[in-house]
Amino acid sequence: MNATAERKPVHLAVYDTLADWETGHATAHLARAGHRIRTVGPSTDPVTSIGGLRVQPDTALDDVRPEDSSLLILPGADLWDTSDDLAPFARKARAFLEAGVPVAAICGATAGLAREGLLDDRDHTSAVSFYLAATGYAGGERYVETDAVTDSNLVTAGPTEPVAFAREIFRLLGVYEGEVLDAWYRLFHDSDAAAYAVLEKAGAA
Repeated sequence: MNATAERKPVHLAVYDTLADWETGHATAHLARAGHRIRTVGPSTDPVTSIGGLRVQPDTALDDVRPEDSSLLILPGADLWDTSDDLAPFARKARAFLEAGVPVAAICGATAGLAREGLLDDRDHTSAVSFYLAATGYAGGERYVETDAVTDSNLVTAGPTEPVAFAREIFRLLGVYEGEVLDAWYRLFHDSDAAAYAVLEKAGAA
């Protein structure tokens, strides 16, 4: 069995109103690097994204265990702020973090983690500080004004930073490192053509 087959899958949460643009860089390049991507829904019934994309989840949230995963990715969604429907995903994130398995949350998912108390004692970021403050959480002093933050096994980012979000995930999982990671970010965030040569030399283009 090769290393790719032995590697535990990355689980991508999918739910109605999910923000299509926030996780594409991460999942596409993880897949190209040999990570299996498994979608996780509230159930196995199809969900529909903000952009109208219909997704059939591979598995239901209740059936996902931290020990069977290498990462849980939580995208933003309108539902994070309009109902409690996605609270079970925040509780699953707690189970992952308590088991030492990484979680990556972007946009509205950061508010879900804040409500769950998972940002009270961890450095983090989001869209803006007052967005999280509105949840009533106790972690305001740990808020960092930057594109994306990694604190131990937790990655957070705001809705306009899908490339930085992916960068932190790649760093955490060791997909790209050092100058290759920097070049990947410069290429996809800054359209720096010189960065392509670095990726090509490293076989990561």
